[in-house]
Amino acid sequence: MLDRLKSFFGALPRRQGESAVAADDDPHVAAAALMLSVIEADGLHGEDERARLRQALGSAYGLSGDALDDAVAAGEAAYHEAVDLSVHTAALARTLDDAAKGDFVGILWEIVHADGELHELEDNMVWRIAELIGVSQHERLMQRRQVRDKHGLPDASWND
Repeated sequence: MLDRLKSFFGALPRRQGESAVAADDDPHVAAAALMLSVIEADGLHGEDERARLRQALGSAYGLSGDALDDAVAAGEAAYHEAVDLSVHTAALARTLDDAAKGDFVGILWEIVHADGELHELEDNMVWRIAELIGVSQHERLMQRRQVRDKHGLPDASWND
């Protein structure tokens, strides 16, 4: 998963003269905010999911310590300030090609899997994000199946 995240975040354009985690409309911050939306969807504040998010952002940005804390805080602030998903999904829809959009949905499924459970609200959140960034139902389900198969999850908990 970390290689996938590095590739995804590395493909995002950086804004001239700004930190990658400084602006709310920055695609890196938008991605972090959307990841948090998935984590928080089921109302459970899973430490496994948050740890996966921190690991992903740290690896993708090459951050640790205070710098990683700042990146997570920027994503959290953007998540809490947003009225809906559209501001964050629009930032990604504008900057990602179709393959990167599919990869991002795969990353979301990896975060969902971090606690070993799939809640219907998490499933719904990934579906909504995928729709808003322009990922087809086929691609979304393919990404979900790949994560399910990769982690050996039973079909019953991840019905297609």
